[in-house]
Amino acid sequence: MSGTKRYSTAPVVTVNTADNPLTTLIRRLEAATSRLEDIAASSAGFEGQPQQANGEREAPSTAGIQQFGSTPNLPAAAKDAPQTPAAPAAPSVPPTVAAMDELIDSDVAAFVAASKGIDPLVEEQATSVAKAFADQRRFLLVTTKAKKPDMQSPQTFNDLLKDLQQDMGSVGDIRDSHRSSTMKEHLAMVGEGIGALQWLLMDGKPADFVGEVIGGAQMYGNRVLKAYKETDPAHVKYVQSYYALLKALQAYIKKHYPSGVTWNNNGIDAAQAYRDAGSSPSAPTTNGAPPPPSSGGPPPPPPLPNFDNVPAPPPPPPSTKGAAPPGGDISAVFEQLNRGESVTSGLKKVDKSQMTHKNPALRAAGSVPEETQRSKSPGPGVKPKPQSMRQNSTTSTASSQKKPSEGRKELDGNKWLIENWDAPSQPITVEVSLTQSLLITKCKNTTIILKGKANAISIDNSPRTQIVVETLVSSVDVIKSPNFAIQVTGALPTIMLDQVDGASIYLGKESLATEVFTSKCSSVNIVLPPEKEEDDSVECPLPEQIRTFVKGGKLVSEIVEHAG
Repeated sequence: MSGTKRYSTAPVVTVNTADNPLTTLIRRLEAATSRLEDIAASSAGFEGQPQQANGEREAPSTAGIQQFGSTPNLPAAAKDAPQTPAAPAAPSVPPTVAAMDELIDSDVAAFVAASKGIDPLVEEQATSVAKAFADQRRFLLVTTKAKKPDMQSPQTFNDLLKDLQQDMGSVGDIRDSHRSSTMKEHLAMVGEGIGALQWLLMDGKPADFVGEVIGGAQMYGNRVLKAYKETDPAHVKYVQSYYALLKALQAYIKKHYPSGVTWNNNGIDAAQAYRDAGSSPSAPTTNGAPPPPSSGGPPPPPPLPNFDNVPAPPPPPPSTKGAAPPGGDISAVFEQLNRGESVTSGLKKVDKSQMTHKNPALRAAGSVPEETQRSKSPGPGVKPKPQSMRQNSTTSTASSQKKPSEGRKELDGNKWLIENWDAPSQPITVEVSLTQSLLITKCKNTTIILKGKANAISIDNSPRTQIVVETLVSSVDVIKSPNFAIQVTGALPTIMLDQVDGASIYLGKESLATEVFTSKCSSVNIVLPPEKEEDDSVECPLPEQIRTFVKGGKLVSEIVEHAG
């Protein structure tokens, strides 16, 4: 027992008021430190401190004791401190959506990066392309969670494809609005290629459709490569990145959707899945920063005890974020404007008996209440309109408020009538026979597929209409339908275009004998099939300039050829 060290309880400190205040403070700190050492030694001994041969426990070493004035070690408090929970794992996505995420992160990002510094229009169009691919990703995510909507009510499809159609339309509008720009070939290349996203509505082999679109985009892209190959490599990189993006999309479709988009037969409603996909994005947006703590997480650890009786710091002043702006601030004016119809909720309702324009006798008597009087004298009474004029006015007002007609598709005898279709979510498929003809009118952003052999087709006032034809006996007549496109898979004798600004005609190997007649048309291109399978399609523009001169007393006209 002679070599055993023992620790007593905390020493009693006698404070002499006559001493220096600094000396008194040092003594109090020594007393607190000694007490903490005793507590730490007792905890360590009870947890398994080795004993000596005489049965007593060995005293703890004081080598690790800190000097007074520093923060003491509190092992017990450290053990009881709450542990921060691990961040929840990101929700897993289906393999098809994960593959689309890889395509967006690599090929789409590379295309957007390549557009930087070329031209503001090119950058804006590339941004719209990135948005369209993001909309495509959201649509594919919905197909993995929802069952296919009913085809009899296309409103659900319209809602699912609304954002995608808007972003694709933005890409096309940038091209159409800047046809005279120095970047018109760049814009035309992207405008042609963005149509590849329509594979979402294709059945059969959508990858082949994307391949045809790639051929149309390459016609404009090759012009850019030829013009900038030796002068500016940035333009070359931009074109090649777009080619790589479209080919990556084609490879993605071949691997995951070789026969078209598939739906989840046991899934939820498509509209609900679309809302869920928009409200809970799977990709983080914090650029690697840790997510903010949730409101349901554990509370923060308690603060260390205040041994020195130091008062806690005062709470921070209340935040002024979100406070109402002062009355003279301009933001208050916009806040009032943003209230919409409720901005007039505080106005007083004027009774009809107080309205001077409806009570001539009230104006004549001069008994208008003060709250309804005007600063200037009332004008003379207005004579009522004749009964016939009132009837015509009522009729015109009723006609102007008439609801727009809904899309119609019906067979009247041997003629199909298709009209008033505006951007349907699904292509219109029509089964035709040899004796039937089609009249397509007042359609917009519509794709029509004809299956079978028909007689003739007439199209008028249908901008951005696309039609796929197998075989026709007579001809296709198109009038006042800008941005028109037709694809012929079989044989077609004649195509007549009248007042069409922008048209693409895709011919097959069986329709090379087709004759095209144009009148008051511009920007009409004919895409010829490749001679070999490994070659690309060839796009040939139709001439627009004619030179006429007098020769031998007669007028002679010939096509103006441009060299270079």
